[in-house]
Amino acid sequence: MINHDEWLIVGLITSPQGINGKIKIKSLSDFEERFTEPGKRWIQKGNETPIEFELTHGFKKPGKESFIIKFKGINNRTQAENLKGQKILVKVDAIPKLSHGEYHLTELINLNVKISENNQLHIIGKVINLSNEKNNLLVIQLLKNNKEVLIPFVKEIVPVVDIKKNFILLTPPSGLLEL
Repeated sequence: MINHDEWLIVGLITSPQGINGKIKIKSLSDFEERFTEPGKRWIQKGNETPIEFELTHGFKKPGKESFIIKFKGINNRTQAENLKGQKILVKVDAIPKLSHGEYHLTELINLNVKISENNQLHIIGKVINLSNEKNNLLVIQLLKNNKEVLIPFVKEIVPVVDIKKNFILLTPPSGLLEL
């Protein structure tokens, strides 16, 4: 099983591209260089041990959030097809430094979720996952009913992120937590 202190999922292999072993990637990263700059990457199937691959080159598809990449040793469509659905990982120590107020989404996993009621903060749930379909969404499991809700990760709804104190503050619009 992956130790989240060691690995970061940066992309998903969606399909082969052409007949020469190129692969189409759905990016889960804000850093394009993860798919364009040569170097070590790891591919993981399910919860198996990640396997090291050498990225030789890649480019972003114009107007898309996907990339076409080439790994050393993947030379035909069949080999590329066998990687479909697998995750692309990098070592956590390869995470680029961010500016103040920016967060790697994996830092948000397991943070308590608080809201303010009657001028007091109450824990209502925990961040359990992330979804990155065009917009960054936090998957929050509510304490009161174990229901999972998707919360847009925008300043208006998540005005406070305190990694050191292990919580985020929500100011959800009416009805958002009941969806």
